[in-house]
Amino acid sequence: MKYGIISGMAWALDTLVLGIALACVPFIHTEQALAFASVTSAFFHDLFCAFWMFIYTALKGRLSQTIAAVKTKSGLAIVVGALLGGPVGMTGYLIAINNIGVSYTAIISTFYPAFGTFLALVFLKERMSLVQIIALFVALLGIVYMGFLSLETSHAGNSILGVVGALLCVFAWGSEAVLGAWGMRSEVINNETALHIRETTSAIVYGLLVIPLFGSWDFVSLSFFTPANGIILGAALIGTISYLAYYKAISVIGAARGMAANVSYSAWAVVFSLIFLQEIPSVPVVICCIIIMGGTILASADYRSLLKKSAS
Repeated sequence: MKYGIISGMAWALDTLVLGIALACVPFIHTEQALAFASVTSAFFHDLFCAFWMFIYTALKGRLSQTIAAVKTKSGLAIVVGALLGGPVGMTGYLIAINNIGVSYTAIISTFYPAFGTFLALVFLKERMSLVQIIALFVALLGIVYMGFLSLETSHAGNSILGVVGALLCVFAWGSEAVLGAWGMRSEVINNETALHIRETTSAIVYGLLVIPLFGSWDFVSLSFFTPANGIILGAALIGTISYLAYYKAISVIGAARGMAANVSYSAWAVVFSLIFLQEIPSVPVVICCIIIMGGTILASADYRSLLKKSAS
């Protein structure tokens, strides 16, 4: 459970830093930015995550292990998950942020654990108690209500495109977690190797397929050596920490419970906004955060063992 909570904390911070980057030149104020900011920043994010994972894996002397693992069926499952979680899911996530704003995106995308849990229960035969399932949905309802409390009154983007992007994110992230859990059942693939495969695959596909398809290489060149992209580099480091903890959680407690813990990022986002942006949350938002944290803890942990520990 602790790895899932850590992944949620880091992802909230990653999202906050990404939001700062996307509010900087060259990702705003021009027609070119409006057309290419989402896909370009998503490419940079996964490219830099792959860079950080390469360094991490090289320092641990496991590059050959990654090469060997990608040739197996389990490795191919990780590759497919990477395509969903990276080019598909991340692009959808950023498209949604740019078109309907952070609040609406959080409301919709947060339901990826519900979709992923369904897939995990059906295809991986994972088990969650009724209490855990109820706790998950209570946490999700808390996130939805908190999102409604902070809705923007207006947004300049395409609302239909934004909703489609968020729903695409739900499908992609939920499926990625299940494919990752299946792949990490192999003895030759641990969570770190899986993540190295995931980030490298995503970055390659972005560079060779997605960016040329969107015709955004000029914008990539324009924005690469900018302060905003330096912010994305930092965000990617935080994101890599989040992914490492997330994949570790999936390998230890399963896809369903790992996603349940990870979704705590919505509550952590409020905490970090208070710390770094001095945004004081309202009482209803604080109550929602407590509900979210309580729900994710109950959903990702064995509540019977928690009761025993509290009683001892």
